[in-house]
Amino acid sequence: MFDVQDILSETGPLADRIDGFTVRPQQQQLAQTIADVLNNDDSLVCEAGTGTGKTFAYLVPALMSGKRVIISTGTKHLQDQLYYKDLPIVRKALNVPVVTALLKGRANYLCLHRLENGDENFRYATKEDLSDIPMVKKWATQTDKGDLAELINLPEDAAIRSRIVSNTENCLGQDCSFYDDCFVFKARRKANEAEVVVVNHHLLLADLALRESGFGEVLPRADTIIFDEAHQLPALASEFFSQSLSSRQFSELFSDTTAAYLGDANDMVEVLDEIRECQTSLRKFRLSFGHKEKRMAWNEVFADKKVKQALEDLRDNLSTLKKYLDSLAGRSKALENCWRRCSNMIEILQTFIERESEDLVQWLETRGQGFLLHQTPLDISATFQSRLAQHDCNSIYTSATLSVAEDFSHFSDQLGLSETTAQSWDSPFDYQKQALLYLPQGMPEPNESVYTEAVINMALPVLEASQGYAFLLFTSHRAMNEAYDLLQDRIDYPLMRQGDAPRSELLQSFRKTDHAVLLGTSSFWEGVDVRGKALSCVIIDKLPFAPPDDPVFRARAARMKENGKNPFMTYQLPQAVISLKQGVGRLIRDASDYGVLMICDPRLKTKSYGKVFLKSLPDMKRTRELADVDAFFFEKMQGDAE
Repeated sequence: MFDVQDILSETGPLADRIDGFTVRPQQQQLAQTIADVLNNDDSLVCEAGTGTGKTFAYLVPALMSGKRVIISTGTKHLQDQLYYKDLPIVRKALNVPVVTALLKGRANYLCLHRLENGDENFRYATKEDLSDIPMVKKWATQTDKGDLAELINLPEDAAIRSRIVSNTENCLGQDCSFYDDCFVFKARRKANEAEVVVVNHHLLLADLALRESGFGEVLPRADTIIFDEAHQLPALASEFFSQSLSSRQFSELFSDTTAAYLGDANDMVEVLDEIRECQTSLRKFRLSFGHKEKRMAWNEVFADKKVKQALEDLRDNLSTLKKYLDSLAGRSKALENCWRRCSNMIEILQTFIERESEDLVQWLETRGQGFLLHQTPLDISATFQSRLAQHDCNSIYTSATLSVAEDFSHFSDQLGLSETTAQSWDSPFDYQKQALLYLPQGMPEPNESVYTEAVINMALPVLEASQGYAFLLFTSHRAMNEAYDLLQDRIDYPLMRQGDAPRSELLQSFRKTDHAVLLGTSSFWEGVDVRGKALSCVIIDKLPFAPPDDPVFRARAARMKENGKNPFMTYQLPQAVISLKQGVGRLIRDASDYGVLMICDPRLKTKSYGKVFLKSLPDMKRTRELADVDAFFFEKMQGDAE
């Protein structure tokens, strides 16, 4: 055994490698606990407050353990930061010859086959999409990894991305002429040779699904899996274990079938006619939902006779296309793939005609001109545990937000971890000195039409006191846009809004712009790290309860009531507490940071459950007086000036 606390001490190897290294007892204790868990092959749920340094706290024992470890992060951005920044620092400091690998989902890697066959693949691409092709082709001759993250000039939302990557449906596998040079399989081979593999939750869940189905595996078998940002797992697992079918999948099937037919079997013109019929029925199916964006339970949507007829017509046209593909599938791997995909789509559509099972909720989501059909499990705990068991390893779950008023049951129950040991370590930051919680008086109820206007009226003097340098976090896009309009002519500070530019660009601009004020919704509540004076104030409009009309929540709430549980107390409230803790965590990111947290929602004081929220927040001074906010900023700014 080794003493990880010594490694993380002021005389340890990391202190020499990191400028401004600070010894944190919480980090040392967490690291030692993880080392013990690794040594004893136990599992652990561990919450570590902001600033604990949990990344190094698990990397040190993981690299010293001599075991094969998979580390799964919440996002690709965190995955890259962990692999390219944090992991090399620790590995060099410890001087351990551990082989590491980074592995992402196949949608992150260039597909040489799809790029080479661009004439058909780009048939329906826009001029804007096609303008990126020369850049992609030049990069393809230079890259070793094929990771699209290297293409920094290709926007994250560029439509061309989906045309130059493969997916499980259209990948030709060993039949592909580019198989030996395939970036996906190169990355997987490297991962199989590594002792520490860095992945993300989406990829890991995909691997668990493959193991369960018996169709092979993506990741090597591990002794331990460490889930970082583990609070995201229940929602991601619920999404991943859902069966979904999108308008985009249909469009890609029709495009791929056209390309495969023209390339391998262009002697049955009826195929192209039927593809056009399918495209027409797909458009009619989307139009049957109306133009407004919506999230609705399928049984409510299916009650409309126009929807029912449009769905049956789409299924029937797909069935006719499948009959043609039945006779063509043997001509090429590409046509066989199209036949299989078409068959699967027909089966899924049939389940939406026959209606839902007792353990699933079927629901519809429309976005612009597209749609998604979902079948989501009401309970994912058994599924998650059965799939994790395929790895036959212990697991560690860590995040800054896993408990609700020191109770881990909400997180643990969702993943079937009720028998797993859970521990918590407080943040090393001095919130009593660094932060102030302001709960304004006289706010209307959140459901009143004037609520957002009241939020802005209350926020304006706080923004003046902080001189900008603020996040305003909202629970809906509607409220964010209304607030933006209200603020435009009432403050002189630079105003930014989520959606006006890519998230990474907005954050970079916010950090560089003095006195900036940024308005955001859910994607800015977590995973955002702005240190120093640039972010001195976080204003939250409402407690982040899930919408009560959300179809998945309604179905799960109904099941909880059947089982004698209170869905608000056991599900909706704990979920909102964890979301609020994430938003609050944006404020203090460093020992030298300071700031005011303003939560406008009056329910923190008027409802009994408000105490649960307050008990779950860091221990900071509270006030209901604006004068205290002014005094706080005056004192801190005076200190900055000195």
